[in-house]
Amino acid sequence: MLHILHGADLHLDAPFTGLSAEQARQRRSELRELPRRLAELARERGADLVLLSGDLFDGSDPYAETAQALARALGQTGCPVLIAPGNHDPYGPRSPYALLSWPENVHIFRTAAMEAVPMPKLGCTVWGCAFTGVSREDSPLDGFAAPRDGDVHIGILHADVEGKGRYAPLPESDIAASGLTYLALGHIHACSGLQRAGETAWAYPGCPEGRGFDELGEKGCLWVTVDGASVEAEFLPLARRRYRLVEADLSGADRPGDALLSALPADAGDDILRVVLTGESDVEGLDLTPLKALAETKCWSAQVLDRTTVRRDLWSRAEEDTLTGLFLRQMRLRLEGAADEDERGRLEEAVRFGLAALEHREEPMA
Repeated sequence: MLHILHGADLHLDAPFTGLSAEQARQRRSELRELPRRLAELARERGADLVLLSGDLFDGSDPYAETAQALARALGQTGCPVLIAPGNHDPYGPRSPYALLSWPENVHIFRTAAMEAVPMPKLGCTVWGCAFTGVSREDSPLDGFAAPRDGDVHIGILHADVEGKGRYAPLPESDIAASGLTYLALGHIHACSGLQRAGETAWAYPGCPEGRGFDELGEKGCLWVTVDGASVEAEFLPLARRRYRLVEADLSGADRPGDALLSALPADAGDDILRVVLTGESDVEGLDLTPLKALAETKCWSAQVLDRTTVRRDLWSRAEEDTLTGLFLRQMRLRLEGAADEDERGRLEEAVRFGLAALEHREEPMA
């Protein structure tokens, strides 16, 4: 039985352009702690292998202290570590993978061709390859098939399953033909969960820390158990901070700040929120500065966006000499003759939808 810690897409030294300069500096510092936390997780869980499927650095020229911290941490996992460089951190003569002295337990794949790393003590062979430039348009598994020698064959790649672009497009048919028991992938920043192509199980762990509002929610790595032909995977959260979207409806609220606070998640203290204000407000052009400051009493950082509409009288255009005015006058007459409250409610809703159509709006008034 093999226990594998599978991670990818750390993007160390990412710029975090959506944050203030000080917050971005802090986030980069927190990101540099990821390798140490991964090493601790590997030791605590008793990993047999750590597989890191590329884009460990956000670029091919990271800060020297970042690369040194990564190497130092990986030397403390207590097991072999294998790295398949990706499109953000391709292997080359000037890359940190070539220039830095790496611990003996770390193996870095250095060529675009699949390479075998036998692990006789573990009864397995690990196959992998590297990006050697910022793009790759062929499938890394084209024509590849692991030998049927009774060994467990594991793969590690940075690739785009069923992709059509420049980042190692990988057809599922190539995965199915590979003869691998498990294929550890990187490149996609959302966890895929365990997938299957033929008899091969494959997965993306996603990135362990979100870097923007296109990378929402929990982020982490995978704990993969291989027992013969059986493969299971468990998602392990790692993110220090989560990016989250929150909607705050201000309709009927006398104090917008109270409505905003009531919409915030109770567990958002370390998180980065985008709070979207919706509904109808009595004020046109809300002052967002105090609302942002208020939100940040309950989270680490917040953006506040105003998507409210100004409350208006449903019948304000009834006296206009326009099609809209004629529609409203006719509907008001029908309302006056409504038989009961149910009919009145249906007619008022019809007025809202009719106004939306006449005013070329997608949504009716609240």
